[in-house]
Amino acid sequence: MLYFKINLVFLPSMEEEKVILVNEKDEQIGLMPKLEAHKKAVLHRAFSVFIFNDKNELLLQQRALNKYHSPGLWTNTCCSHQRDGESNIEAGKRRLQEEMGFVVDLKEAISFIYKAPFDNGLTEHEYDHVLLGVYNNDPIINLEEVASWKWMPLETIKADIALHPKIYTEWFKIIFDKFYKYINARV
Repeated sequence: MLYFKINLVFLPSMEEEKVILVNEKDEQIGLMPKLEAHKKAVLHRAFSVFIFNDKNELLLQQRALNKYHSPGLWTNTCCSHQRDGESNIEAGKRRLQEEMGFVVDLKEAISFIYKAPFDNGLTEHEYDHVLLGVYNNDPIINLEEVASWKWMPLETIKADIALHPKIYTEWFKIIFDKFYKYINARV
């Protein structure tokens, strides 16, 4: 007689994953299921990772086609939401590994609040922390999260967003505008 031990792992559904609700000073005021926060357009904490190579090119990802919003659109290297008790840097490294298959040192650059409604009734209303890092190899993408990737110079991205705004995520267009100004101010 054969016996098998089966280990079941139950992963939280998207509706059970919670985001950190914040006020306009980025002070935590509660938790809410992610989908509910996006349906109600409640301000919550988020992060956006921008990874550059030594040629000053930005690593872009094309969102997987099965994403519940903005599927197939191009965006920054990765982005997501911090978990309760997780720092911005810890969250950025976690998601970078989950989506792009690598981890690098990250530093905080800027943060700001934005609001972007989507056609499907959801709204991103985020206190977003932009995190920077450097990496010079190809990513090993998670195909459940990312459809494709490419390196692009900042000037080329800026011109392409102006020509083809519909192929980029709403938050990336907002962030890139603010981030581009930040990059130029650093020089």
